[in-house]
Amino acid sequence: MIKLKFPKDQVATRQREGVDEVFDVIRKKWLRLSPEEWVRQNMIQLLLSKNYPNSLLAIEKGIKQGELSRRCDIVVYARDMKPFMIIECKEMNVTVNEKAMAQILRYHITLQVKYLIITNGSYCFGFEKKDGIFFEINEFPNYEF
Repeated sequence: MIKLKFPKDQVATRQREGVDEVFDVIRKKWLRLSPEEWVRQNMIQLLLSKNYPNSLLAIEKGIKQGELSRRCDIVVYARDMKPFMIIECKEMNVTVNEKAMAQILRYHITLQVKYLIITNGSYCFGFEKKDGIFFEINEFPNYEF
């Protein structure tokens, strides 16, 4: 398991017309602040604090799997624009389990990446692919330039 330490006070929030909103610095827009969005926005801030280039982050990246359309919470790209990492965010009260792992592995079928990360903001599990096999990692991966 990876220990997360989100950057403090980096996520901008506001209340507008009685609705809590959060500013997505990648998509440059205000969004409804749901429990899952809170986790996603804090993960974005964590990536930026670790010098991941914001221009190489895709949020809610749409992918096609046969007839189905799916969305990956966060996809990180390498400088050559090949997918490098998929991050699946769950709200804090959702257990990170086999169902979440199956979901991110389905995304991996389409986006062959080196790293898979699943988090609910409290717990974070990471996997690195080496020679076609995923191994659990205990530290958040550094961006490979």
